Amino acid sequence: MLTLPPSVRVYVAAEPADLRKSFDGLSSLVTQRFGTDPLCGHLFVFRNRRGDQIRVLFWDRTGYAIFGKKLARGRFHLARDLPKGATHVEVEAAELSLMLEGIDLSQAVRRKRWRPGVRNIDVTKQRLMDAHGLDIQPAR
Repeated sequence: MLTLPPSVRVYVAAEPADLRKSFDGLSSLVTQRFGTDPLCGHLFVFRNRRGDQIRVLFWDRTGYAIFGKKLARGRFHLARDLPKGATHVEVEAAELSLMLEGIDLSQAVRRKRWRPGVRNIDVTKQRLMDAHGLDIQPAR
């Protein structure tokens, strides 16, 4: 399993790339296709036309690093369909780990997860309640 801090994002290119490119070639693809600075510390994932090879480019504060993998059998699959005209898609680190294992997630069902949101609390309508759900009147 790939463990990444939450601040690191993973971007997968929508179109196949020429994986004969090295550090400078892939970093220029990041600038062109993703519109992002390749030195930002995020992971940028590229697949070849056949879909059996993958390269991950990232900057580790001292230089570029490339992780590459070629499947002996099968293809790398994205977890979801891409929107029309998309140049890239952002995936979670867990999706990337499963993709690197060659698992096809297109039929997988993602359950809704709770995410904290912005709350607008109106203090005038706020009530105190005890453990049984009964109103408690504040002391005056």
